[in-house]
Amino acid sequence: MLTAAVLTVSDKGSRGERIDESGPALIELLRSYNVEVVKYHMVPDEMEEISKFLVHLCDELCCNLVLTTGGTGFSKRDVTPEATAQIIERQAPGIAEAMRFESFKLTSRAILSRGVSGIRKESIIVNLPGSPKAAVENLEFVLPALLHGIAILKGTEKECGNLK
Repeated sequence: MLTAAVLTVSDKGSRGERIDESGPALIELLRSYNVEVVKYHMVPDEMEEISKFLVHLCDELCCNLVLTTGGTGFSKRDVTPEATAQIIERQAPGIAEAMRFESFKLTSRAILSRGVSGIRKESIIVNLPGSPKAAVENLEFVLPALLHGIAILKGTEKECGNLK
């Protein structure tokens, strides 16, 4: 079974001042695809904390898919893309590009997302927006392809396998 983790990045949420709706919405979507969510956590918008937890999810928990939600905008505190870029070993820009492309069809504000995606060991990390609606929509755009990418990383499928 594929495993995933969801990391919500939010100053207010980590202080208990806001209820996280994005993380639980992503978990629900992942479960509908039979992906086992092994960890859900929240951290403040602090580069070191985000990076440290991403490393934990990839290196120690060996999650196949690591999703972040929040911290991808233009605010000075939005550092999730930078924290992710620090710890990935290989970039996977097509994931974020596809999400922005599809989101732009719904709102011109999609171009303001700075989310990145990449690979660390055998984990794919994807930055998603903080809005529950946008986070779920963006994941829905790419999840089938991500599942194939995970299978390639795990060695259970070939790159030129049954493509749809």
